[in-house]
Amino acid sequence: MIKKILILFVFFISMLSTFSQEKNKIITGKILDSLGIVKNANVINLKTNQGTFSNDNGIFRIFVSEGDTLSLSSIQHISKKVIITKNIIENRKMNIRIKYNIYSLDEFELKRHNLIGRLSVDTKTVPTNKRDSLLKNVMNFSKINMQVVEADDYIDSRVRPHINETDPTAKFAGVGGGIIMPFKSSARLWALRRNLAQKKAFPYKILSTLGEKFFFDELEIPIDKYFHFLEYCNPLGIEDFHKDGNLLEVIKILRTEKVSYLKMIKKQ
Repeated sequence: MIKKILILFVFFISMLSTFSQEKNKIITGKILDSLGIVKNANVINLKTNQGTFSNDNGIFRIFVSEGDTLSLSSIQHISKKVIITKNIIENRKMNIRIKYNIYSLDEFELKRHNLIGRLSVDTKTVPTNKRDSLLKNVMNFSKINMQVVEADDYIDSRVRPHINETDPTAKFAGVGGGIIMPFKSSARLWALRRNLAQKKAFPYKILSTLGEKFFFDELEIPIDKYFHFLEYCNPLGIEDFHKDGNLLEVIKILRTEKVSYLKMIKKQ
């Protein structure tokens, strides 16, 4: 049984790796308006919920696949949605123009007051009886019945699971055979799903942690080889080191292995 689970685990990992390489691509975009570049614009892939921001040059990079929708928003600009097409993925670059959002007020009323903006002076000009009445209304708890005991929270009473303190195998004691509970296989299945989810999320987490400049500028890894490079380094345990928070070891491995990796892809 354990061998079968391990074989399935390896098979799912390889399938996820192939799927990530074929479907997820990194594209570079530039956000502009009528005056020029747009800094710090928020870019979110609505399908994967992955997000990023445009830098000081209005440029951003993000993982996409064909059919995904990018949502772009920025202060003082009208939000815009862009659908990723096959042509965009093939070019790996795109320019996006957004428009300014102009806010207009129908009318406003300007009232005069006797305040000059200095707290020490303004507090003296406010009538004492008015200050006392405002404070009294705010601090008045006379209408609250302190003797009422509130019932249990409605949501908690419905959601809180019942704790079963009874041993389900107790009535079988002494029968002479072991009991195989059906939830044991379910626990293994959930553990397998959890591991697969971590494997799938690792490329996005490590890119978010170390940054795009580290991989594409410092290590000089081609954008289309990003997933392949992580697989190349994965046998050295970079996922486990990242999971344990040992980023220094991860960086050390990536910097060391990038030399042999770049030589290998040049030969190909």
